[in-house]
Amino acid sequence: MPSFTKFAAAALAVAVPLVSAQTYSDCNPMEKTCPPNKGSTQSSLHFDFTQASGLDQWKISGGNVPTGSNGAEFTINKEGDAPTLVSDFYFFYGELSLEMKTSPGQGIVSSAFLQSDSKDEVDWEALGTRTDTIETNYFGKGDTSTWDRETWVPVATPHETFHTYTIQWSKDTINWLIDGANIRTLNYNDAQGGARFPQTPMNIHLGIWAGGAPTNPEGTITWAGGLTDYSQGPYSMYIKSVTVKNANPAESYTWTDKSGSAESIKFTGSNAVSSRSTTTEAATTSSEAATSTKSVSTTESTSSAATTLATKTSSSSSAESTAESTAASSSGAGSASSSGASSSGSSTTGSSSGPSPSSSSGSGSGSSSASSSSPSSGSPSSSGSSTSASASASPTFNAAASVAASYLGPVSLLGLVTALLQL
Repeated sequence: MPSFTKFAAAALAVAVPLVSAQTYSDCNPMEKTCPPNKGSTQSSLHFDFTQASGLDQWKISGGNVPTGSNGAEFTINKEGDAPTLVSDFYFFYGELSLEMKTSPGQGIVSSAFLQSDSKDEVDWEALGTRTDTIETNYFGKGDTSTWDRETWVPVATPHETFHTYTIQWSKDTINWLIDGANIRTLNYNDAQGGARFPQTPMNIHLGIWAGGAPTNPEGTITWAGGLTDYSQGPYSMYIKSVTVKNANPAESYTWTDKSGSAESIKFTGSNAVSSRSTTTEAATTSSEAATSTKSVSTTESTSSAATTLATKTSSSSSAESTAESTAASSSGAGSASSSGASSSGSSTTGSSSGPSPSSSSGSGSGSSSASSSSPSSGSPSSSGSSTSASASASPTFNAAASVAASYLGPVSLLGLVTALLQL
């Protein structure tokens, strides 16, 4: 199921698998042509897992996931159980927030993470033997060659208490929050100059698994806290609700090349946004941008037009959206409205690790702050620039057609009226 990163064993420097990462992909668009990712045209989605209907947009695997007063229940009864929910939609920048109570138990791992088809990933992972910390982690393009990304951050009684765990994801930063308090911030440049910063559409994975299963590598068992004793089960985690704020609503996201960059993603569908938001503060900013750039023409012709967007980045981490127009169809220049996710929770950035424990209290890999210890000398990929978007994602706005539709039409009508009056 998972693949694993490496850590240097003391003195011997022997590589041993540790720190889990669910870095897998049915079709990696950086390797071959893949179908578009299914999106959502809604800027805000809420799933109440205390009701069975809350699971309507989720796929279940690895076992049953019943719902009840405590929400969705993920239970390990025996070896091989790994009940998991995966959203059937992707979103592109925004926010994930969930009410979760993690599972106790040696070797038991409760996880909630975002992942893209190119194996970008942002994680929450809780171990059953850790009663006062939870792990934050991230991966870019499935790169498991370094072991300095995870941090262990304090949380009170996670196996006994529901807490709200939040990931705020923008083009410039990723924030992890617990009960509204920012406990870690990852900056774009701190992920190998942006080359390993998660920046492609991701869906949501929720589940429980036995890192301490005897069939796992020794390093994984050690990281998970030891061998799992299934006779002491069952082991259960619970999620009451999930809220998603989607900064860039669209029916689907299409990969236009194999770069794996944010700029290579094209938004498609009749309800695709007309301006790209790159931050979690999307609802106000993108709506204002779309309103200010609407065409004078009111002809509705975007029902089948694919919207191509370009992103312009900024050195500021504040919400800045670049409004791009859709291609005008033969029936007139249509305009699509944009509504993204609004920011919630703490806006404090702070250090990349927040108040996390020192590396000596982390896992055997010697975990430390991503921004303070991630390699910074690596050359950024095509996605790691702070310039305007690449040509593959340039807007298809036809200026001449827009002028003709907006101005020549009214002028011609005025001439016709004048001629009739003269008659």
